[in-house]
Amino acid sequence: MPVSRTRAERFDDLVDDEVQRLKQRWGRELAQVRFVVDDVPAVEPSFDGPVPLGQTVAGEDDRSVQILVFRRPVEARAKGEAELSRLIRDLLVEEVADLLGLSPESVDPSYDSPDD
Repeated sequence: MPVSRTRAERFDDLVDDEVQRLKQRWGRELAQVRFVVDDVPAVEPSFDGPVPLGQTVAGEDDRSVQILVFRRPVEARAKGEAELSRLIRDLLVEEVADLLGLSPESVDPSYDSPDD
């Protein structure tokens, strides 16, 4: 009998699938980038703004750059599995584009399109 996956594990799978898709095209540029899923962002108690869905953290010393995806805010924003997948795709494309100094459409022509 197959073991059922938790919501967090399914989210991790969606992120991993998207990272692998991006690495097919940008593997050399993303070789030193770590993609990490955290539950929620660390924000100051006085923070007054929209909750971030993701963040790029510059590497220091021998540490690689990290692109963080915050699971709970992303899940809260999505209405269903298809929208969750698109939101993860667009979020990662935006972070990679910012990191590489490119437009999101240059990183992934399907950026911001409703079709997968």
